[in-house]
Amino acid sequence: MEKRFLGPGSAGGSLTLNLDLKTGLQLRSLLESVPEPVCSSVMSGLDGASLRDFLVPWQKFPSLSAGLRHQAVLAIGQELNRTLGDPSPGWINQVRRRSSLLGSQLEATLYSEQELSYIQQGELAMQKALGILSNQEGWKKENQQENGDEVLSKVIPDVGKVFRLEVVVDQPMDRLYEELVDRMEAMAEWNPNVKEIKVLQKIGKDTVITHELAAAAAGNLVGPRDFVSVRCAKRRGSTCVLAGMATLCGEMPEQNGVIRAEHGPTCMVLHPLAGSPSKTKFTWLLSIDLKGWLPKTIINQVLSQTQMEFANHLRKRLESSPAPEARC
Repeated sequence: MEKRFLGPGSAGGSLTLNLDLKTGLQLRSLLESVPEPVCSSVMSGLDGASLRDFLVPWQKFPSLSAGLRHQAVLAIGQELNRTLGDPSPGWINQVRRRSSLLGSQLEATLYSEQELSYIQQGELAMQKALGILSNQEGWKKENQQENGDEVLSKVIPDVGKVFRLEVVVDQPMDRLYEELVDRMEAMAEWNPNVKEIKVLQKIGKDTVITHELAAAAAGNLVGPRDFVSVRCAKRRGSTCVLAGMATLCGEMPEQNGVIRAEHGPTCMVLHPLAGSPSKTKFTWLLSIDLKGWLPKTIINQVLSQTQMEFANHLRKRLESSPAPEARC
């Protein structure tokens, strides 16, 4: 049975959608529940760039089945394209944007419940990490180099101490993205602090599950650690965000002789340097629980130094290797 559902139109009138009754009712519930954007900007360095397109609170709709969510967002997207062409700003643009994002992220008919859970974990990691970066207050300087590279730190309730690396890299953003995301598994070739990174599972175009084996640090005071993480990569406009956090994966149980450490909400933010688009402003938020019995002074020193070394190794890699055609 098909029923017609009305919504506010672009000129004070109404928009008619031809949907079956069940999908229409579910769609109405979804539209009435869509909240305001969760976040407006990452930091002053992002020049006020909006983050609302990164964060899609689809987990707010537990009453909707995955299949019906998918049907609804596809239906409204198709109707808006067919009926309105180029709609005016306001309600219709908001719905079109959210419908597109929901449809691309969920792809409910293609993913298992476990895969959808991983997608949700990646989105949550991104939301938490960007939330931490968006608050400029309370950061303390840990380390600063002559070239301007600096590491800041801050204690976050329920998270612990986090570290924030701020650098400018003399390479275009696409080049960094290609090295950090597309060629992630090659990181051990140029970063001596990493022994191996392996992609265990890829889910859609944005989400991967990885296993990382880190080398010993601080003169072997910190032994080898490994991490199993969910990672999410997104680009909106001129900004790329790469986020992640610890997860569980049956394919990679804990290994003998290696301590399983955990990433908290972490992210890397890339965007062209204002006034110099051939250069990239690179921000790395690092949150790690190394586990084991380690003094906090050692942990702080190791993490701060690891970030500084990473920036140096990354620059050398970019300067020494050819620049392939890369796309975010």
